[in-house]
Amino acid sequence: MPYAGIIIKICRAYTDTEEDFEDYYQEVCLQIWKSKDRFQDQSEWSTWVYRLTLNVCLTLMRKSKKQKKYESNEPSPGDQKEASSPAISDESLNQLYTAIRELSEIDRAVILLYLEEKSYQEVAQIMGTNPNNIGVRIKRIKERLKKKLDGKVN
Repeated sequence: MPYAGIIIKICRAYTDTEEDFEDYYQEVCLQIWKSKDRFQDQSEWSTWVYRLTLNVCLTLMRKSKKQKKYESNEPSPGDQKEASSPAISDESLNQLYTAIRELSEIDRAVILLYLEEKSYQEVAQIMGTNPNNIGVRIKRIKERLKKKLDGKVN
């Protein structure tokens, strides 16, 4: 899949476990396949994929939060991070994703698109806002991440 990299990054930023990551990734791929015929060329294919990926991840995350409210607070053995996967192996990268997960849903989406080297214009189009807003947001997000990661990453 040509956009697998960004799909992986977005899914990883919205999940804490390898199992959840795999579920989110699979659901995104399924939704892309099911929805591809509805793509209307009103934006670039990549923009559509990013937007769909974000929407699927946000929906799954909200469902998961609701479900967890009704379940026991006791952690199960499967809830721990599995560091053996190549997708979750580099410690510095894990620290970055942990810091990104602490951001709001919108800020997570913005910084992931920024890290994917999307222009402010492209990020604004995907997020449904204007480029100036994105520029200010990115500056503030970077400052917060720097404070969180200061001294933790080599």
